[in-house]
Amino acid sequence: MRLAALLLALAVAGCAQLPQAPPAGQESRLSGRISVTVAGDAHNRGTGGAASFELFGGPQAGRLELTSPLGALVARANWQPGRVTLQTPGDERRFDDLDALTRELLGEPVPVAALFDWLQARPWPAAPHLKTTSGFEQLGWRIEPKLPALVATRLAEPTVTLRARLDSGE
Repeated sequence: MRLAALLLALAVAGCAQLPQAPPAGQESRLSGRISVTVAGDAHNRGTGGAASFELFGGPQAGRLELTSPLGALVARANWQPGRVTLQTPGDERRFDDLDALTRELLGEPVPVAALFDWLQARPWPAAPHLKTTSGFEQLGWRIEPKLPALVATRLAEPTVTLRARLDSGE
């Protein structure tokens, strides 16, 4: 709900957007569409949101940019060892790590460091995994890669489902 509310508020504001970042050098880049849904229960309504994304760098140092359906850059996360920041129009916040950042945005942590590999249909090399008939399980998530798409479902409650589709040519 936080991500959906953030994207909706910023889309309605129209002119409230972040300036574009300088062009990336030789760092890796993945882009496409992403949606995250956190299942609700009898006491809580489910939450979620969707955006276009660009993911630069890698698990140790990188940048994630989220763009509204209207094309406005509405959030930019930057990380490097010992520093994680989130920029939104008119605000910048610091976090201890990427899990804390995603927990703040979504209410639940999402393993951003593993996404670099998961989006390329492979397990993250920094953690053990188990092969399944439709993909693999890692970090408590079931990963079902079908390039250029990915469905990652957290196996613990509340269920978190991340869906991503890479742009063609990535």
